[in-house]
Amino acid sequence: MKKIILLIFLCCISTYGKPVSDNIANRLSLLDNKQKTILYEFEVLKNNGFSTDQFWLKHKSQFSDLNDNLRDELAKQVFENSHIEYAPPKDSAVKLWMQTQFLTNWMFYLSAFIAICALVALFRNYWNMLLDVLVKRLAPLFRLLFSPVLLTYELLLVGVACVFYGCTIEEFVLRTVIIHFGLCLLWSQSTAIFVKEYWVKKYFLEIENKFWGVNPWDAIKTICLPAIIITGALLYVLYKVPADTFYNYEIVLSCLTAVYALPFWRVVEKYLYRILFPFHSDQKNRSIKALGGCTVIALLAIIGLVLQWNSIFYNIIAALISLLLFSFLILSSKFNYRYNFSNYYYLQFVTILFLAAVFLYGFHIRLSEIVWFSLIAGSIYIMIKYFEIFSFFSDWKRSKVWAWKLLGFAVLLWLLAKAILYVSQNLYGI
Repeated sequence: MKKIILLIFLCCISTYGKPVSDNIANRLSLLDNKQKTILYEFEVLKNNGFSTDQFWLKHKSQFSDLNDNLRDELAKQVFENSHIEYAPPKDSAVKLWMQTQFLTNWMFYLSAFIAICALVALFRNYWNMLLDVLVKRLAPLFRLLFSPVLLTYELLLVGVACVFYGCTIEEFVLRTVIIHFGLCLLWSQSTAIFVKEYWVKKYFLEIENKFWGVNPWDAIKTICLPAIIITGALLYVLYKVPADTFYNYEIVLSCLTAVYALPFWRVVEKYLYRILFPFHSDQKNRSIKALGGCTVIALLAIIGLVLQWNSIFYNIIAALISLLLFSFLILSSKFNYRYNFSNYYYLQFVTILFLAAVFLYGFHIRLSEIVWFSLIAGSIYIMIKYFEIFSFFSDWKRSKVWAWKLLGFAVLLWLLAKAILYVSQNLYGI
């Protein structure tokens, strides 16, 4: 008898529960696309902690005979079971929230960058004075603890701790500042240990002198090994905080520094830079030739990554492209050439070819970062060439027609802006 009663009870429960499930399914099937969009926006605002009262009052007329519980359930089902590419209306609350989030994210980036620059400046300006106070005025109690050698190792450990624990901080600005402070300590103190110079000004001079030195081991100690340490730290940061994509740009720079400081490249540099400077020139600045050699190495690296056709390398490719664009803008500048302009004309051709290749590649893989890098670099290149063309015929500062040149520059900026808008409309179908 008990089993029969239990069976009847279970049947009643299933019979009662079924109409509720069917009711939700039926109501969902009766909703049109506009109503589903409203419910989707409602759930987005609710999940992000915004008040939904005003939003619901504005759109309540779109629904008839819908209580709060049923509304919440329908919105939840629409949100969980929708796979859509959502483009909110112009004046919607979601659109306003997305624009606000975009603006504040850029403000966070800017505040983090300013804070990093300020800390590095303070580190440079007051570090020697702080060491002097610690070493001389607090002796003998802290003479051993804060000696230049021991303090270098202590700060190295502080840098490791900043990188390790900085990755666990949720707040973006504080996390970025602490991680970069740790990276700065790792680089500076490891350099001090390798060159055995424990004052900032001294090991800066060591870096400058040993890079072109005769002994290749000096370049490895002063540049390559610290760059490898920074690369390892950045790999850890990228592993722990993959959302901060700007670290991809920093790791590319540290990798190139480590590779280019190897003695092997010093030997082949005189052959590498000839690819970008094929003609005999009066160029005596070795740093320009070194930049040309480093640019060729980066070009070989980026060609190898592009040929992989793997999306996992897209961030690294974008970082390499940004550095290469900057390098080509420097190398193609008339300032580096005084009398013989054969290499100057050749580099204009190479730079334009590289800009076009970058644009076409970014458009092919649909990566907006690379497309915009090429457009911005192309605009800067055109503006630089505008002034350089006049420099062949007259002095910009002393010429009496500088106002006409300035007016022409304004027209050039207007044309560039129009061109970018035209390209954007055709690329993205705006």
